[in-house]
Amino acid sequence: MTNNTDETTKDLAERGSNRSHRPNSAAFKEFMGSNWGERPPLLTETAPVAQYLASRHHEAGAPFAGERLVIPAGSLKTRSNDTDYRFRAHSAFAHLTGLGGEMEPDSVLVLEPVEEDGQVTHQGVLYFQPRASRSSEEFYADSRYGEFWVGARPSLDEMELFTGLKCAPIDTLKDALAKDAGLVQLRVLPQVDATVEALVNEVRVQAGLPAGADAVAQDAALVEHLSELRLQKDQFEVAELQRAVDATALGFERIIRELPRAVGHRRGERVIEGAFATAAREEGNGLGYETIAAAGNHANTLHWMDNSGQVPADALVLVDAGVEIDSLYTADITRTLPVSGKFGPTQAKVYQAVLDAAEAALVRAGEPGCRFRDVHQAAMEVIAQRLEEWGILPVTAAESLAPEGQQHRRWMPHGTSHHLGLDVHDCAQARQEMYQDAVLQPGMAFTIEPGLYFRADDLAVPAEFRGIGVRIEDDVVVEADGSVRRLSEDIPRTIADVEDWMARIWAQ
Repeated sequence: MTNNTDETTKDLAERGSNRSHRPNSAAFKEFMGSNWGERPPLLTETAPVAQYLASRHHEAGAPFAGERLVIPAGSLKTRSNDTDYRFRAHSAFAHLTGLGGEMEPDSVLVLEPVEEDGQVTHQGVLYFQPRASRSSEEFYADSRYGEFWVGARPSLDEMELFTGLKCAPIDTLKDALAKDAGLVQLRVLPQVDATVEALVNEVRVQAGLPAGADAVAQDAALVEHLSELRLQKDQFEVAELQRAVDATALGFERIIRELPRAVGHRRGERVIEGAFATAAREEGNGLGYETIAAAGNHANTLHWMDNSGQVPADALVLVDAGVEIDSLYTADITRTLPVSGKFGPTQAKVYQAVLDAAEAALVRAGEPGCRFRDVHQAAMEVIAQRLEEWGILPVTAAESLAPEGQQHRRWMPHGTSHHLGLDVHDCAQARQEMYQDAVLQPGMAFTIEPGLYFRADDLAVPAEFRGIGVRIEDDVVVEADGSVRRLSEDIPRTIADVEDWMARIWAQ
């Protein structure tokens, strides 16, 4: 019996290289590094977002004067064996560097404490893996960074031009973190990159600073602050959200074109899903979140993402979808479409109630002193009133709206709004007083998305309502004067406009 000791003791993590047939001769290496033409420049101009980064860094560091803040981008995540998911940087990193798309896994932004013109602030330094020379083994042999594998990478100079930030090789990060450690406190964005977090804790221990469990609270404060930092969008962010909404509108048009084919398909919901996914990749970076394409009773499952059902010709289909553009800002739009192109009488009744709730919420949002939670309350007042009018509520609308009632929430169990930006549910780590209880401020971008959901087996509603689910979701932003603008104004939403929209697209 042969005892293959080398193979049995080989590190399991390295066994993916078993399939490699790359030669290692000196002649091969010399030849691979020679006879290459000049590389065309990769990044040739400064990104528009660069002008906003200094102020974002100042605001990010304001509560942490004199401290060094470490914000990793995150790493590639393994999908299966040696294949990875598409890279998508942590939103705090994207916000503070302006890097979007699939740029720079394993990068780290360090906000260094500095004093400028007598003011304590922070200056960003971006640590990343710059491209290697073509004479290096990385060029052709490194499947994570090598140009043969993942394409050309920017140089340090190119990245500095593009971001407007000081840049440095990632292999200098440890020394940078250790500089003056002990005199300078360190905070790291946790649970983003285990390697970077371990490095920060190593430096902390060596400097006698709180580390590991003893540093959880201080790192959590950084998470919270960077989340709250995005509650009010600047002009660049609002423009990016509008671009994401516009791209999403094109995706919905593609869905409508594909609806007739979806009706005849055994998995018609996936025809809808696929139509939108195609638009998302063509027009943007991809999906902002997994698309919900829910026909008929599936619309009453709030997070129906399996999308495996048929699309009956007489049903409604609820589509909740958003394009994430290359800057990583995403839209979040829901439209409920009549598959036939025309709403039936009961379908229209339910749809109009939801639309009226959405309009009431928008009006309330534009009133002086409106708090974020008031937007939801405005929508619920309409929903409860309609349910009472239809004889569905077991109590009056007023009794249901009272805290001790809430019976109407059986048919509208989710919130009406959430903040929107780099994450579809942006600013999720913000404190309640900064989110739900906050007075709406200019630059706040959020959704308005009431719904009514009558499950097919719900015996508390008349039979005509059962199996109907409707949600209408729009993206809005608070303007400088306190008014609220619907970014998704051009995506049809009234009954007449939706029917005309579908007819117009089918006639093309």
